[in-house]
Order: sequence, then structure tokens, then C-alpha cells
Amino acid sequence: MRPLLLILSAAALLPAAEDVEFFEAKIRPVLAARCYGCHSAKLKQAEGGLYLDSREATRQGGRSGVPAVVPGKPQESLLIKVIQGTHKDLKMPPGNPLPKDQVANFVAWVEMGAPDPRTGGAIAAAKPAYDWEKEKKHWAYQPLRATAPPAIANPEWNQNPIDRFLKAKLDEKQIKPLPRASKLTLLRRATYDLTGLPPTPQETAAFLADNSPQAFSKLLDRLLASPAYGEHWGRRWLDVVRYADTAGDASDYPVPEMYRFRNYVIRSFQQDKPFDDFLREQIAGDILPHQNAEDRRDKIIATGYLANARRFGQTEGEFYLTIDDTIDNLGKVALGLTVGCARCHDHKFDPIPTADYYALAGIFKSSKYAWAGLEHHQYLDGFAALDPKDSERLRKQQERMVAAYRTVKKGEGKDPKSPAPQRLAFLEAQAELLQIRGSWPDLPMAYAVSEATPVNAKIMVKGDPATLGPEAPRGFLTILGGQRVPPAHPGSGRDLLANWITDPANPLTARVLANRVWTWHFGRGIVNTPNDFGARGEKPTHPELLDHLAADLLANGWSLKKLHKQILLSRAWQGASGHAEANAIKDPKNETYWRFDRRRLTAEEIRDSMLLASGNLDPVPGGPHPFAPRASYVQTQHRPFVADPAAFDHNKRSVYLFQQRFRPHAYLDLFDGADSNAATAVRAANNTATQALYLMNNEFVQKQADALAVRVGMAEPTTAGRIRLAHQLLFHRAPTPAEQQLAARFLAQTTGQLEARASWTSYMRVLLSSNEFFFVD
Repeated sequence: MRPLLLILSAAALLPAAEDVEFFEAKIRPVLAARCYGCHSAKLKQAEGGLYLDSREATRQGGRSGVPAVVPGKPQESLLIKVIQGTHKDLKMPPGNPLPKDQVANFVAWVEMGAPDPRTGGAIAAAKPAYDWEKEKKHWAYQPLRATAPPAIANPEWNQNPIDRFLKAKLDEKQIKPLPRASKLTLLRRATYDLTGLPPTPQETAAFLADNSPQAFSKLLDRLLASPAYGEHWGRRWLDVVRYADTAGDASDYPVPEMYRFRNYVIRSFQQDKPFDDFLREQIAGDILPHQNAEDRRDKIIATGYLANARRFGQTEGEFYLTIDDTIDNLGKVALGLTVGCARCHDHKFDPIPTADYYALAGIFKSSKYAWAGLEHHQYLDGFAALDPKDSERLRKQQERMVAAYRTVKKGEGKDPKSPAPQRLAFLEAQAELLQIRGSWPDLPMAYAVSEATPVNAKIMVKGDPATLGPEAPRGFLTILGGQRVPPAHPGSGRDLLANWITDPANPLTARVLANRVWTWHFGRGIVNTPNDFGARGEKPTHPELLDHLAADLLANGWSLKKLHKQILLSRAWQGASGHAEANAIKDPKNETYWRFDRRRLTAEEIRDSMLLASGNLDPVPGGPHPFAPRASYVQTQHRPFVADPAAFDHNKRSVYLFQQRFRPHAYLDLFDGADSNAATAVRAANNTATQALYLMNNEFVQKQADALAVRVGMAEPTTAGRIRLAHQLLFHRAPTPAEQQLAARFLAQTTGQLEARASWTSYMRVLLSSNEFFFVD
């Protein structure tokens, strides 16, 4: 039997019957209808860790540690503040606010002591979203480890640290690698790998005649110095930063200045610009110190990387999506993390809380992005004058445009019979806009990013811009240091972010870059998910090798050309392609690199090789695309920009082809070109029937086959000589006797049915469609 005192004490704690009736009638139904959707124990994780479906949890509060309800004190109760709309950051519930009478009921309920008959213990709501100590143990967040390459007895595999790491794994798995590839195979492989073009007959003859021990090293030096290197490897970077010449909004507005960023990338690769500088310039070039006018120009153009983020509309209301595209791409490209997954909720797999996402969002919200759409009143705002003396002119143009835009918007939709002064002001403002737009082709500008008023971003609850939570101080990812932009910092913080990303103490950036370069050389990565080093990505097959490459990259001043040479001089890269059944059983994915994986040429390599072989390749770097004058067009979602393929075609290298976001280039798309809406880490290499039909029927292929026929016909007087030259141009070798006989018979037979030129063109088309032309061993 319980003591009477305990029974009386418990009874004293129970709410009065009328108070319980008030709760059941006025409070519980509203909580159930408007709050439990986000704050119930039935959920895997409540928003902010706040649970409102039990008395103890409600009084305990959420992750912030602030009680949601303080009995008898509504002015101290977080719940009351957020439903009244008096909290400086939080407004609840999402969507429509509670009616005034319901808010008054909650205030009265708290004043009477917040009587609550609901049972259920307190929830551990203050528990952090992640166990940070556990998360830090993930391999990708560990500092770079310096591991000495293991000793290898085989002298062929003991010359290069890369080979020593790889051979140790091969030996461990008892896999015997294939022998070294032939000298001719290595010439073709290296030339395509570094320049995206085949070797010429003259280059082939010179290399095969060089029997010195340094012949291959000298070949690499020549290829790395070639302008074709910057064009080829610049295109690889454009793949991951989802380069396009249009904005990607519903109108898909042209961006005539975007070519400047493309050419900046190509120049940077060609000059072997230290990659940390290259990254910093793309994030914050406009606010970094510059040495001279040319350096200032390049750094402004570099921020075209940010400006190139996809647009989703012509109003500020959709701008958060452009910031999201920026964060998503930067996270994958530089850090190998899917940061964008934290916009609506804490990342489910990686230690990236929503607050970290909005810490980055604030940095980009504090920046002005250029706008492609002419009707946008901030059109000139993000643009930067490439000549400092034009800056003031650009600023005045922007002021005029804003004023005219506001007048136009004020007058739109008004009755044409409105008072003459109003109508006249409207018409004059329209004319003013046209005049300003018409004056831009003579003002050299960059599609860029500049500084805006610094501001922190508010967390969008569940990613909804209409439901804002607390501010997130601008800063970096917690797992990588969690640095914050100081309150007194004068700008957006992009300069600080650029330094945090490229800080050698950040273990991700160098690892991600070294892995990308390795992937582009071998066709598969040491981490075979180059955009995802997180928990859902694949683990490195050779972690010590990856850290060795990353550490070497840092030690060599972030030089890609030195990294290229180290990789291409390795025995592993120089291995033969082919098949070994025993190896394939043990390692079907070739994760140990027991062979070099044969690959199909990329779309750009196919087109460029055809142009080179036919003699039609224009080696002059590409410039701006032939867009119509700015004032001559206005696009809408019902009348989006559509490029005329013929108007934008040329015979320059394919990196200079026009890239539209909404309408992929038909040829590039057919041969698995990069997606200009996403970070393309690895190109697909599909072989399809439509590709074969293209080679059989397309006018471009026909023209190159015809030009190649004319070229060999003009260069050689005999059929045998012409067949031999065609093989040298396309396959870098002489034809076999069987190939000579087959070709001669084909030409003899078809010449009787076609004129001689058409017969030779048909034969060249056969050679251009062959596997030997399309694949690199």
C-alpha cells in the first residue's frame, strides 16, 4: 500500500479537469494538424530535434536546448514566439500562419501552466546530428599519409613509385600483368591522351627512329608543350564544371561572353597554372590581388565558373536554385562531396548538416551573378568591365537600366488611354532600355561574379524558400574545419572560401584532383566515384598510392604537367591492352591495373581526328560565337533560344563548338559528350547503331572522307602509294599486304561503278569507320 503523502503529492501534480479539457479542445488538435508533421516521435528525425507530441519533450526543447514551452511564462516560450511571428529567425508553422484566435489559445494555455496530460518521456533532442569523432575516421577526411613505396624485386616495376605501389597489390593477388605495349602503341596512346589528336606521319617516323633511352620522356615534353594539350585537357575541366554558352533558364538565353571563360581554362592548362591558384581564381578572382591589367582581366573572367551556374528563371525568387547549383557543383568538383544533398535536411550519409550548406549559401548570396536575360533589371549588375576605364561607364549604364526598367514595369498593363505624361514616360523608358542594350557590343565585358552586400543566408526549412529558419553564419564545412567568415570581414567571404578549399591542410582537394587526373589517364579512378568521396562513394583501391600522388601534387606546386609525366612514365600506364583469362577471373574490373583498358575515342577526338586527317582542321583558337546583336532578340519560355547548327559550325577543334544547355549538340550527344547541366566526371563510351548510321550517312563524315581522298590523291601518284598514305594518316602504320590487296580490289570494282574520286571517297569512309581508327589500345 502506497503512503498517503505520495498519493496526495501525485494528485497535486495532475492538471485540473477543466485545464485538461482546454488542452484537448484547443491545443492538441492544432498540434496534431499543424505541428506533428515535422515534430513527432513517429518521424525518424524531427526538424531541429524538437518533438511536440509528449509533455516532457515539449518542455525539454530541441537541439538548440531552448525549451519550447516554459509553464506560466509565454514570453519565454520559444513555441509562442514562433507562432506569434516575433522570433527574429523562426516563423512557424510552415505555410499559412495560425489564426489569431489559435495563437491566443496557446498563450492562455502557457499562462495557466501549460497543462498537458500526454505521457511519454523526454526525447534526446539535443543529441547532435552526427558523431563527429566517428565521422572524422572516414578515410577521406584523414590527413594525407606519407607511406614509403614497397620494395619490388622486379626491376621493370621498381623505377617509379607508382609502379611499386601497384605491383605490390598485383603480387598480393598473384596477378601477372601484361607486358609493355609496343612503341607505336605508346606513341598513339600518349598523343591522344595528352592532346586529343593522333600523331602525324612525320611525328610517327621521328619517334620510331629515336632509339635513345629518353625518347618517350622527350615525346611527353613535346606533347605537354603543344597548344593542343591545353585544348584537350581544358575540355576535361569544362566537363566537370558543366560549361555551356547558354543560361539554362526556361528561355535558355545566350551568353555571348562565356567563351572568355572557356579560353581562360584552356590558357590556364597550357601555362600549367598552379591548380590551387586556378581554383582560387574561379571562386574569387575578382577580389584577389592582381599584378597588372592582364592579370586582373583573367581573374575576373575566371569567375565565369560561378556565373555559369544554371539559371532557373529571370526573377530573384528562383535565385536560390542557382546558388544550389553552385554549391552542388563546387562540392563535387573540388571536394568530392555531395554537399547539395544537405539543402533540405542534414545529409543522410555524410557529415554535412543543413547549417553547413547554408553557411556556404550565404557566401554566394553575398555575391552578384551576371544575368543573361535582357529583361532582367540586374542584367549588367554582375558583368565586369575588362578594362578598368570602362567600369564607371558600366556602372552608369546599370543605373540607367534600373531606372528605365522600373518605369517600364510600372507602366506595363496600363490602359493606353492613361494620362499622356505617364504613357510618354513608359515609352521613353522602353526606348532607353533598347538604347542601352544596343550600346553593349562595343563594351568588352565578362560574364562574371562580383561582390554584393554581405549577408547570411537563413535556413530554408525542408528546402522551402517560403519557410525560413535561423540564420547560418557564413563559413566552411564543419568536417573540414568549420571556419567562419568574421563579422568584420568586408566582403562575401569568397576569398576566404577559396583559401579554405585549397589549404594543404584540407585533405580532400588534392586527393580529389589527383584522382581525377588518374581517372582521365586510366579510364577508372583509384576512387572510382570521382565526384563522391563520401560514405556512398567507392573506397580507394590503392589508398597509399592516392595519398602519394596527392602529396606529390602539393610538393610540386600543384603542377598538373609534372603529375601527367609521372603517371605516363609508369610501367602500369605503358602496359599492353588485351586479355588474360586467369587475370580476368581474379580481377574482372581491372582494379589492379594488370592491363591498360582499351578505350573508344571521345566525341571531340573523333571529329578532330577526321578534320586533321582530311587536312581541314583549323588550328586557330576559337573566339566568340556568331550571336545576333543583343538588342535584336528577346527570348521567353514560350520562345526560347534555339541555335541554328549551320550558323555555329566551324572546322576548329571541337572544344570550341557551341554548347547549348537545353538542346545538346546533336553530334556530341550521339558520341556521349558531356552533360552541360551536371558535373560529368567520366564520359560514357557507348557503341550504338545510330553511331554507325551517322558514319554511313552524315554529311560531315562524307566531306572529310572526300577531302582525305583528295589529299592522298594529290600527294601520291599511285594507288599503292595512296593506300599507304591513308593508313599512315589514320592508323600510323603501313598497310599489310592483305590490306593492300583488299583495298586495290575494292577500288578497282567501285571505280567501274563510280567516278574515281567517289570511289576513293567511299574507301576513305570505310577506313574512317573502322575500329582501329575509333579505338586507342
